[in-house]
Amino acid sequence: MAGITDRPFRVLAERFGAGLVVSEMIASAALSTGNADMVRKLAKDGGPLPHVVQLAGCEAEWMARGAKIAADAGAQMIDINFGCPAKRVTSGYAGSALMRVPDQALRLVEAVAQATPVQVSVKMRLGWDDDSLNAPQIAGLAVGAGAKMITVHGRTRQQFYKGQARWDAVRAVVEAVDVPIIVNGDIVDIEAARTALAQSSAAGVMLGRGAQGQPWRVGEIGAALAGTEAPTPPTGTDLADLVLEHYQMILADYGTEIGVRVARKHLDWYLQAAGLPATGRKALLAEPSHQAVEAMIPSIFSNDLRAAA
Repeated sequence: MAGITDRPFRVLAERFGAGLVVSEMIASAALSTGNADMVRKLAKDGGPLPHVVQLAGCEAEWMARGAKIAADAGAQMIDINFGCPAKRVTSGYAGSALMRVPDQALRLVEAVAQATPVQVSVKMRLGWDDDSLNAPQIAGLAVGAGAKMITVHGRTRQQFYKGQARWDAVRAVVEAVDVPIIVNGDIVDIEAARTALAQSSAAGVMLGRGAQGQPWRVGEIGAALAGTEAPTPPTGTDLADLVLEHYQMILADYGTEIGVRVARKHLDWYLQAAGLPATGRKALLAEPSHQAVEAMIPSIFSNDLRAAA
């Protein structure tokens, strides 16, 4: 979720009751050499939840160095990315490309687990393709090396995000190891969450794209699963206030010039999630002035269609 689950988004998700939030994917080698953007991604959201930092890389030395830097910055868990399907990541033999080389994947978990005292988790897919559904094997190696939790996206790398996530295929990972397994992929509402849990026998669910434009959705689903009172999704002026706050947090974290561009995808997701008319969408997303955008948000989002339902 690079560029999405940044600090502002995690602040809001935690406020609405998320049980755990994870940083954007951080390139370990770039972090180790002082890349300013990677350092920015280390920032904790400030709430009471454990600070979980996700690292990506393909070399044990850089992963160990990155883990130490993250731990020194306050990370309480390091999540290792074996799941990203993006070509720019897999072409460097990181992300889900590591599922093609289990021995190398094992070395990375060992390096991170030995580098710091913080807990280690792993995010992976079912395998590289349908001919190599080796998530159970890699999960076993990871747990043997010290991983305390595994998250599995129910697709292979070659599927990217096409088709339906195969939650039932995650069951093989649950049966292979004795640590909590979290099921991921296409979990967008409570019905999907319950079905994913039933089919996989996983200990919990993780949301990714399902929370875009709806940072309250994680806590909403978690509360429904736990049988507790769910947060009330904001509508009308409450939604407008939330979107404006999110926008201003993005500007504060990234700086105005970059923040205006970063915020556009979030504004678009909010518009889509709220079911708002396309009127004004182009003007809002193309507007280069942050002052103008801030002036437009209240009138556009106060018209949330759900408020009148």
